Amino acid sequence: QVQLVESGGGLVQAGGSLRLSCAASGRTFKSYAMGWFRQAPGKEREFVAAINRSGGMTYYTDSVKGRFTISRDNAKNTVYLQMNSLKPEDTAVYYCAADFLGSTSPTLTSYEYWGQGTQVTVSS
Repeated sequence: QVQLVESGGGLVQAGGSLRLSCAASGRTFKSYAMGWFRQAPGKEREFVAAINRSGGMTYYTDSVKGRFTISRDNAKNTVYLQMNSLKPEDTAVYYCAADFLGSTSPTLTSYEYWGQGTQVTVSS
């Protein structure tokens, strides 16, 4: 069982930056691949980024490549999402998720555990 708690969301102007954090409970954090997803109002939840167990491999959806960076600190049981050059279309609730099979899949159903989400709002 893993419990995930996101933080770091907020209101930022276009072009600004935010860093999201996702703190995980339990001693098995390093056993999970981790992902970030987002859901804008009226839209389906979508994949943003994923990172493998060791942190050595990362994956991004095309719309955030070069702007967002996913990372993890297994000693702190935390995964991060650094978001730079934010755009109004990045506005959404951002969720972190844990995948015990370590697949780093962009598919929602591959992830067994989810956080409650943190709101990111980018003003133009």
